[in-house]
Amino acid sequence: MASILFLIGGFAILIVGANFLVDGASSFAKRFNVSNLVIGLTVVAFGTSAPELTVSIYSAMQGESDIALGNVVGSNIFNILGILGVTALMVPLAVQSSTIWKEIPLSLLAAVLITIFANDVLIDGGGDSIVSRTDGLALLAFMVIFMYYTFDIAKKSPPDELHNEVKIYTFPITLAMIVGGLAMLVLGGRWLVDAAVDIATQFGVSKSVIGLTIVAIGTSLPELATSLVAALKKNADIAVGNVVGSNIFNIFTVLGISSLIKPLSIGGITQIDLAVCILSSLLLFIFSFNSKISRLEGGIFLAAFVGYTTFLVMNS
Repeated sequence: MASILFLIGGFAILIVGANFLVDGASSFAKRFNVSNLVIGLTVVAFGTSAPELTVSIYSAMQGESDIALGNVVGSNIFNILGILGVTALMVPLAVQSSTIWKEIPLSLLAAVLITIFANDVLIDGGGDSIVSRTDGLALLAFMVIFMYYTFDIAKKSPPDELHNEVKIYTFPITLAMIVGGLAMLVLGGRWLVDAAVDIATQFGVSKSVIGLTIVAIGTSLPELATSLVAALKKNADIAVGNVVGSNIFNIFTVLGISSLIKPLSIGGITQIDLAVCILSSLLLFIFSFNSKISRLEGGIFLAAFVGYTTFLVMNS
């Protein structure tokens, strides 16, 4: 019971901490006349994926590779099949041309790359399959390319499509929000990972399944909230862009940094999990061909997620 409370508390602290950090860092940047565009592409983009980053880094440091990898792979699966599934059932989602032909393929490439990096035994005949520090550097290099592309696209966007005005707080409040947000991310990440490991041990469930399901869904709550609000406000293209951008960030940055800290052993993450991660991005690409994700396609996403989760639980 205590582990479940720590798990829920960890999720709550992570989300609140990420919000504090984003608001405080945005205020700090604005004081130095940094544009809303740059703030949105860096601070805000980082903030929505801060829970995944914190959990995976702490897991890597603790030697819990199954949770570090499961968190990212599971989050990417949930982002597409779960979040876009639920959101499209509410409101059909418009998809911009640049998202269809550039960003979704890049997220698909990211899924393929991590599958290649995670298959040393199959590809090279090595003794162990790990995401090494060299793999991590390659992933971060792709993230630099993606950020360059994002800035180039954003410069060409009309001002009203970029970002809302950033609220500026007093310096003491700004500093308190940044420090407090970081502290909450560290504390929430520690509670979440420790509780997840304890739950897996108590109930005989593999750590990889815990990472792919409970931890992955929990750390994706900011993306879920963002996409739902965007869809309800008739900004459906933002709902899709938020998910695709998060998936790219999760693999290129979260796994890139985590594997630099400590190489990640593949362990309980199976070929099926990696295949579902690839297939979900491929399915999103196919469904986006007509520049819209319909309610029917959202239902297919959601049914696929329920089926995959059921498979994990039944085979854990």
